[in-house]
Amino acid sequence: MGSLLDSLIEIIRRTSVEMPEDVHRAILHGLEEEEKSAIGEQALQIIRRNIELAKNKSQPICQDTGSILFYVKLPITFFEDDFEHTAKQAVTLATKKGYLRQNSVDSLTGKNDGTNVGPGAPTFHIHYWKENRIEVRLVLKGGGCENVGAQYSLPDEKIEANRDLEGCRKAILDAVLQAQGKGCGPGVLGVAIGGDRATGYEFSKGQFLRKLDDSNPIPELDALEKEIVATANKLGIGPMGFGGKTTLLGTKICAINRLPASFFVSVSYMCWAFRRQGAILTADGSKIESWLY
Repeated sequence: MGSLLDSLIEIIRRTSVEMPEDVHRAILHGLEEEEKSAIGEQALQIIRRNIELAKNKSQPICQDTGSILFYVKLPITFFEDDFEHTAKQAVTLATKKGYLRQNSVDSLTGKNDGTNVGPGAPTFHIHYWKENRIEVRLVLKGGGCENVGAQYSLPDEKIEANRDLEGCRKAILDAVLQAQGKGCGPGVLGVAIGGDRATGYEFSKGQFLRKLDDSNPIPELDALEKEIVATANKLGIGPMGFGGKTTLLGTKICAINRLPASFFVSVSYMCWAFRRQGAILTADGSKIESWLY
């Protein structure tokens, strides 16, 4: 499995050190929108320079390399256990190489063994498909932005939100308002309407696999995504909470089935250091055929 190991290490490296093009464009657009010499504009200038240095030096974009989330599609001839075993090796080696920080802690003892491997770490979402190739997508999600994620159970009297799209809009914008600059904005929201408490967050994070410049195939959700970004960017929170016009870079929303008794709106927040990459590999994983972002 050595060749797959090399491919996965390169995917981890590229995810950690290179900003996806769609996110980079959104940040540069935000920089153009900010008032010159304002603190928000200065923050985005620092972010822009940080992105350049990380790529040129092949060093992590952010010191917090975050939770490691693998989204994988395997051909039916490939054993899931083999992939997970090799991916854990790749994570450990990537940590030794400095592409990942020693970032995974035992929740009971507080011990950090320096491998980034343990119960629930990394996280795998693996499915089989009929293609004779492997698809690997990777998201690195930092702790600061994870801390400001939120889940609402509608109706919610506090924010006057009912069980409809208008109620969803109020919940999502309340999450932005509560986050302020604590999530290392400008941020990107992944939102799931429906599901239960577990699947809501799972599907909301899955929205981070979408490109920022795509369109939601459901017209109502596409309109809501655009409205959330436009409204949030008028709140004045701005980059890092310093004030300005760029509070969100994007919002991606999905709707999943729920029980009649429940109506959850799950909001996952991604920081400006939106580390997401993906690749198509040969059936044995020995070669990266193409990059997805």
